[in-house]
Amino acid sequence: MGAVPTAARVLVIEDAEAIGAAVGSALREQGYQVRVRPDGRDLEGELTRFRPDLVVLDVMLPGRDGFALLEVIRRGSGAGVVMLTARDGVQDRLRGLDRGADDYVTKPFVLAEVVARVSAVLRRLGRTPSTVQIGDLVVDADSAVVVRGNAQVELTATELRLLRYLAAQRGRVVGKTQILTAVWGYEDYDPNLVEVHVSALRRKLEEHGPRLLHTVRGLGYVLRAEDS
Repeated sequence: MGAVPTAARVLVIEDAEAIGAAVGSALREQGYQVRVRPDGRDLEGELTRFRPDLVVLDVMLPGRDGFALLEVIRRGSGAGVVMLTARDGVQDRLRGLDRGADDYVTKPFVLAEVVARVSAVLRRLGRTPSTVQIGDLVVDADSAVVVRGNAQVELTATELRLLRYLAAQRGRVVGKTQILTAVWGYEDYDPNLVEVHVSALRRKLEEHGPRLLHTVRGLGYVLRAEDS
């Protein structure tokens, strides 16, 4: 199995406990190292100790707001910044981007969108590998190319998102609810949706080699090579 460099570090600053926990959990599911903080009181210390590659930063915070914290980040770190806010005004978005934010997500949002934007910023900054290898399977997230052995595997957009998620979780068993949240952005879809797409993805992968996508009865699915 191809080795992957140390996971990117993401600092989440969000005063709404439920939102912070959900964003943190979704990012950990993608393999990132995550810290969640309710405010920016010790941001300078976090930048030194944790050394985040990216900060997910809420705008409306107790004490120093997100715009003030953005200035601190830009003075003391090269971390990427994705801002979260309930505000949908164009001026607020422009203010954040003008001060150095890399991207902006407006609440309410789907967790999958936040994860996708974080991943995109990290890739642009060169802080996360775009290619993952499991056995003879290579998944290139940037080019959306999947190769098994010497053959390119043609996937639908949904199958590609599913494979990217499973590749990020390679070697770990993930349940249907985890997959629904990460790939579709919701937990209340019919779990059969996962089964259908897993079956289709497995069939396409096995056209070019032995089984990589395994079912763990009662728990979920895992992507791993037989010798891993």
